[in-house]
Amino acid sequence: MPSSLATVFIVDDDPSFLTAVSRFLRAAGFDVKTFSSATEFLTETTPDAQGCVIADLRMPGVSGLDLQNALSKSPSPMPIVFLTGQGDIPTSVHAMRHGAEDFLTKRAPKKDLLNAVKRALARDVEAREQRTRLRELRARFDALTQREREVLAHVLQGKLNKQTAFDLAITERTVKVHRGTMMKKLRVQSVAELTLLVQEADLIKDGELSLK
Repeated sequence: MPSSLATVFIVDDDPSFLTAVSRFLRAAGFDVKTFSSATEFLTETTPDAQGCVIADLRMPGVSGLDLQNALSKSPSPMPIVFLTGQGDIPTSVHAMRHGAEDFLTKRAPKKDLLNAVKRALARDVEAREQRTRLRELRARFDALTQREREVLAHVLQGKLNKQTAFDLAITERTVKVHRGTMMKKLRVQSVAELTLLVQEADLIKDGELSLK
């Protein structure tokens, strides 16, 4: 279910169409905000806004594709649905390849628009949950000391405690202490769980553990 804070943001330079679509979506039960230009939307919408965007393709100044590009650079990008009267196959392919939820003409059946909005809102909820989970996971890794990170790297390489001790020039007992503390902070009980957690946190870059 979409969050109660979710909003459908409609961006179109055609006042009559903007009014018609906003009335239709409000009647369908959605919270709606309208903007007559992409610049107005980008200026007035906060980075933590939740929901989805419905945008015309060709607008004066910042186009729909420009808006899509700007959204993609946001730390919390909202899904976008293109609703246009001037679409073409190459443009629609470009939009979809860059993550658009749908690409509809303004004459498309209203049920198609409703379905696209529902999918976009659900996608936004899922993406936000994933980002929240990722931040929580990375916070666990951020809590590790430098030595614990070194031990973690050795564990992921499959090295025994005595091998790790030799590499780090510390005692095997010290390795065991750091390893136990590291596992506790990361809330895992086995190397298998640890490996899955590192993968979920997306900390493997070019085949190596990447911790800032």
